[in-house]
Amino acid sequence: SGLLSRLQTSGPIIRTLSASKSSSQNIPSCLWKLGRLNHVAIAVPDLEKARSLYKDVLGAQVSETVALPDHGVYTVFVELGNTKLELLHPLGEKSPIASFLQKNKTGGMHHICIEVDDIKAAMTELKKKKIRILSEEPKIGAHGKPVIFLHPKDCHGVLVELEQA
Repeated sequence: SGLLSRLQTSGPIIRTLSASKSSSQNIPSCLWKLGRLNHVAIAVPDLEKARSLYKDVLGAQVSETVALPDHGVYTVFVELGNTKLELLHPLGEKSPIASFLQKNKTGGMHHICIEVDDIKAAMTELKKKKIRILSEEPKIGAHGKPVIFLHPKDCHGVLVELEQA
């Protein structure tokens, strides 16, 4: 009787799940699509120490340090199986990472980066939806592709970077 009662209670759950699936099809389609998580960016006060942690202690494949003067950062990418970590360190006094580290002395998560298939269409639609974009035009990011950043106050406290796939 234990198996029978479990089977009887699973019926409504299955119907509930299938009913909720059909209601999700009512979501309006966009002219652009959100893709995979490209990376999670972490601001670090000591780039070489952080690089060494991932490479020497954890055994990850780690890139060389690259300066991105247009963004005011030094970057190092840590390769993971399904995504990357981006280690960020200030480059210059006007670096956004310098101000982040003044508030967060030991560093911490700075932003997430998600790929999109059409960054211009994403910008147009997000502006219509009152999502603030932190630049008028995309900039070339660390992977040599156009990127934009969305205001964290419009994204539940998370700075979101969108990168052209």
